Amino acid sequence: MIKKARKARELTQTELADLLNHESGWETCTANDVYRWETNRRRPGPWLPFLIKVLGLELSSEPEPGSGTLPPSPPAAVIPPTLPVEDDVRRRSFLGAAFAGAAPLLDLAALEHLTAAVRDAHRYADHELVAHLGAALDETARMDLTRGSHRAMPAALGVLSVISTAARGARPDVRRELLFLGSRAAEFTAWLHHDVGSPDHAVGYWHGQAKEWATFTGDGAMHAYVLMRQAQALGRDDPARMLDLARAATSGPWTLPPRPRAEALQQEARGLAMTGGDAGEIARVLDRAHAALDQAEEPAGPTSCTGPLGDGYTRERLLVQSAIRLREAGRPAEAIVAFQTHLTTQAFAPRDHAHYSAFLAGSLADIGEPDEAAAVALEALEVAADVRSGQAISALSGAARTLFPYRQRPQVRELHERLVVLAAG
Repeated sequence: MIKKARKARELTQTELADLLNHESGWETCTANDVYRWETNRRRPGPWLPFLIKVLGLELSSEPEPGSGTLPPSPPAAVIPPTLPVEDDVRRRSFLGAAFAGAAPLLDLAALEHLTAAVRDAHRYADHELVAHLGAALDETARMDLTRGSHRAMPAALGVLSVISTAARGARPDVRRELLFLGSRAAEFTAWLHHDVGSPDHAVGYWHGQAKEWATFTGDGAMHAYVLMRQAQALGRDDPARMLDLARAATSGPWTLPPRPRAEALQQEARGLAMTGGDAGEIARVLDRAHAALDQAEEPAGPTSCTGPLGDGYTRERLLVQSAIRLREAGRPAEAIVAFQTHLTTQAFAPRDHAHYSAFLAGSLADIGEPDEAAAVALEALEVAADVRSGQAISALSGAARTLFPYRQRPQVRELHERLVVLAAG
């Protein structure tokens, strides 16, 4: 399949290797590697997501229900293949590549522990292994914030592959811990796929895997959290389903902690607004969201994948997301005031600030302030392009469409030109 797709694009093996190095930033793929993949002498491992993107491959199979493990070829080939137990050298090579982003937290002893666990899960898959994997997942999440989802994806997939492999033969108590961590990793990977613009079925696969593992471990709050994240991933495509998912997150047979409950309630309010809900009901739902945040304890430390669920949801984020709802309700002037008050660089990481700034730019365009709108969008584009945030770039493209009637103005023209160059490159 790789060879056929490469030839269809008239690429040599060297040219394909160069494209993969450019896409991944690793600079370690060679024509010899491509030859080995094409002749089944070696599996692509962590290069697989980049092969999918560069060659436009479409691989799919249905998950195995109730198995607790990942299928051999999930949709969009979103996980490297199972590691061969007979080849220690290949195992170490895979783990080194899969955890390249987490290197500061994984020393040689940790990598050897992971290698042993893959070889003999019942003996070596223990609480220490879970701790190593949790550290790697948190480091991957930090890499996502600073370098972008496309850089974090291979490491996240590596964590999931080791979790799935080790869980098959682990003792019951360790297996439960692995799947508990796996549900967090799967939800995070769904987010990464959403941010890089993967097909909906790839995002949906990982949401489904996260819910399955959360169900196996009795983690009802995680199941509800994934429902809320599914609602967010829908965007404006299906407002009625968004509303159903958000409501299910807060009203199902589970209890969300205060911060993620506030986030789910905000999403419910957005769904109500997008489906023509009563203004009074929307206000009451938002009041419940603020009340939930009033009940939340202050975060004990930096937000992480393995820490308290949804601990990064703050009052500022709720107010900025409410500003988006104001714009969608046809009240851009009120939205601008809310954005300018609460959207600060102190409260938001650069990528998130760029994402929400796109909606500020759209609101400014709505009230006939194209120059200011374009200036805000151009500043946000600098950050979004650097980390290749698909969500932020998509939102900025939406702002550019709103600004299209003003395309003869210098800054608006520059915004359109830079988006065209970014799309082409």
